[in-house]
Amino acid sequence: MRESGGPRLVGVGVGPGDPELVTVKGVKALRSASVVVVPVMEDGGTGRAEATVLHYVSRERIVRVVFALNERGDRVRREAAWDAAGERVAGLLRAHGTVAFATIGDPNVYSTFTYLAQTVGTLVPEAAVETVPGITAMQDLAARGGAVLTEGTEPLTLVPVTAGMAVLRQALEGPGTVVAYKFGRRAREVAAALRATGRTEGAVWGSALGLPQESIRPAAELEAAAEAGPGSGPAAAETELPYLSTLIAPARRESRGGKL
Repeated sequence: MRESGGPRLVGVGVGPGDPELVTVKGVKALRSASVVVVPVMEDGGTGRAEATVLHYVSRERIVRVVFALNERGDRVRREAAWDAAGERVAGLLRAHGTVAFATIGDPNVYSTFTYLAQTVGTLVPEAAVETVPGITAMQDLAARGGAVLTEGTEPLTLVPVTAGMAVLRQALEGPGTVVAYKFGRRAREVAAALRATGRTEGAVWGSALGLPQESIRPAAELEAAAEAGPGSGPAAAETELPYLSTLIAPARRESRGGKL
């Protein structure tokens, strides 16, 4: 049944994986929506966002929508998937009124929700678009790994390694803490960049945060972990570390309150 008050698309950040890190407001948004959309890859497996949502919403209210989440080389195919996803969600908005879109982390930080909202805004211009913030991977890793993100006047730089190693290297050469996202497939290069800039000590990396296979380790072990891969055997060596691995290289600090 369609709700009154006009269509609403709500992007809900459900955190990096631990269902206990979904905010109270996030849970309320998920439960009050007529339909909860979760992004999935073409293989149809349960993604991290869906696994988290299932702790709060019955499976019958969840709609899987395929995004080309694993497609980075074929722009035409990727954008076709975005268009198809937008059409599907636009149809759900017209039929139900309020649709929540669950995204890992925060909907305004490197999220597929951004592309969806743009497409739906064109197809259903009368729809209101809202977001509910979520805990990010860097916040969770900082808490679990004991890495302080910022102190005093320190800057914080967030770099997706998909932007290229030169961008990461420039950030590491600068002041403040550097956080690297999506670096699993280039772990050896990231380890080399840390060594070259003297940022290995105190740095920490993690993957599958909040999940049973969670791994949080010092960055000094990064290269060895990349050589071993996530499992064992030849296939693991080819796969390397999980794509959504996160790294924190804290700022250089020499004294308590020295950056005030």
